[in-house]
Amino acid sequence: MEIIEYHRNSHALNFAADSAKVLLMSDLHWDNPKCDRETLKKHLNKAKSIGAKVIVNGDFFCLMQGKYDPRRSKNDIRPEHNVPNYLDAVVETAVEWFGPWKDTLIFSGYGNHETAIIKNVETDPLQRFADLFNFVHKPEVPFKVGGYGGWLTLRFNKHNSNTSSTLYYFHGSGGGGPVTRGTIQNQRQMADTDGADIIWMGHVHELYTMYQSKKALNTNRFVPMIKEVLHVRTSTYKEEHGDGFMGWHIERGAPPKPVGAVMLNFEAVRRYHNQLSAHRQDKVAFCHITPEIWTDKTS
Repeated sequence: MEIIEYHRNSHALNFAADSAKVLLMSDLHWDNPKCDRETLKKHLNKAKSIGAKVIVNGDFFCLMQGKYDPRRSKNDIRPEHNVPNYLDAVVETAVEWFGPWKDTLIFSGYGNHETAIIKNVETDPLQRFADLFNFVHKPEVPFKVGGYGGWLTLRFNKHNSNTSSTLYYFHGSGGGGPVTRGTIQNQRQMADTDGADIIWMGHVHELYTMYQSKKALNTNRFVPMIKEVLHVRTSTYKEEHGDGFMGWHIERGAPPKPVGAVMLNFEAVRRYHNQLSAHRQDKVAFCHITPEIWTDKTS
């Protein structure tokens, strides 16, 4: 496969096949001591074993332990990062740690934890990771960095050259209520995002998929159809609740959050859609997407 950059936050993922598996992750908070690295490693290994590609929707890092960061805490820094060149240490150790998956991990957008460092420290930790990762490991497909929000077009070129699926990613904003769990934000994104087959967010550390149907017209064959938009919310690999004894997460009354990711299975097919204006059917190119939730219980 290859990644083509059309704009700083618009990329195409070209697959020389009629199917692909893409694991969606967000909010790794990889450098935080509460990051469940065992589950993260298990999911990365599983993705690698089945030939899947991994993309991350922001908060790859946590990065809250800088000298002038008011959020810093001695309990929330790993020993290898407790050094004067803190940011350098985080980036360099991450490049080494993710090395075994150099041909699996291919893309990441920004989260609020990365943009906070850009604003306050005037350095871009995610781009620094990408540059060093590509230099050290020389992956088959160079690791790319997108935006806080942006577009990924997945194209399947073996037999169905015109078949594609469009994914809009946005890291997220605000907080997810304990009842709605961010679903109101899904509806807002649905209202102001045109052309997406998939809308994907993270940030609030919830894990679910849901479909919303809308009327559409296939502009290649002018066939009326019902379009299903897949909403994906990926959670985190930072488990903050624990036994509920103490800590910032506990003190603000936050509930336990799921750990995991969402695997998307893409298959380019041709199928019949009912044409509503006539008593016949037309066969149109279609990308079938099957989501699969991976948690810390996934084997």
